[in-house]
Amino acid sequence: QMQLVESGGGLVQPGGSLRVSCTTSGVRLEHYAIGWFRQAPGKDREGVSFISADGFSSGFTTYYADSAKGRFTISRDNAKNTVYLQMNALTPEDTAVYYCAASPNTIATMLWQYDYWGQGVQVTVSS
Repeated sequence: QMQLVESGGGLVQPGGSLRVSCTTSGVRLEHYAIGWFRQAPGKDREGVSFISADGFSSGFTTYYADSAKGRFTISRDNAKNTVYLQMNALTPEDTAVYYCAASPNTIATMLWQYDYWGQGVQVTVSS
């Protein structure tokens, strides 16, 4: 069973930035589509951003939820076997537990397409 590990969360003031990371050992993440999801207290888990696998083609695709578009950037560093989510211009509405997940699909944007999940990392945006 692949175990994903998130890091980089914490407390940030409104307008600030954070970069959360997702990695694992023993498996190359480049062969998986990776999604970032978040869940706030009392709310459903929602997709934030997705990136396609790199191991099956020469290109890749990214997707951003409307709430993230223009503020967040998803990227890969295959040498470090890590996927990042750079979050800028954060607002209190971004406060949530952020999860990364891996899918065997080339690209996946649906919750049911993701088989492997991290434990989540808390991101709190507050003054």
